[in-house]
Amino acid sequence: MILSVDPDRPLPVYEQVREQITRMAASGSLATGARLPTIRQLAADLGLAKGTIERAYELLESAGVIESKGRKGTFVRARARASPVEQMRGLDDAARSLVVVARQLGADERATVEALGRVWRDL
Repeated sequence: MILSVDPDRPLPVYEQVREQITRMAASGSLATGARLPTIRQLAADLGLAKGTIERAYELLESAGVIESKGRKGTFVRARARASPVEQMRGLDDAARSLVVVARQLGADERATVEALGRVWRDL
């Protein structure tokens, strides 16, 4: 699993990790049932504190993206198809996050929509 973090981004590092794992699970590049690195291993690989990765994993687990099976490890969960209402709510939340980050970066609406289109096509 290839992750990268940029401490200079306005998005907190644990959110960068959460975002990337969520994206990889949604796109299928992390298959259902794939075992994730341990918290300690991923923290060492990325040069981060264990607490940072713990926070990302906690958020991922509460969102249903991953599940911990104790000493057996942490795995990507199968995701049930969201209802139309859940999809809209999730998309609104994601859009809100994107707009906040775009504004923090000083991007305008056109640049933000173009970036969204590029990422959509890349995935």
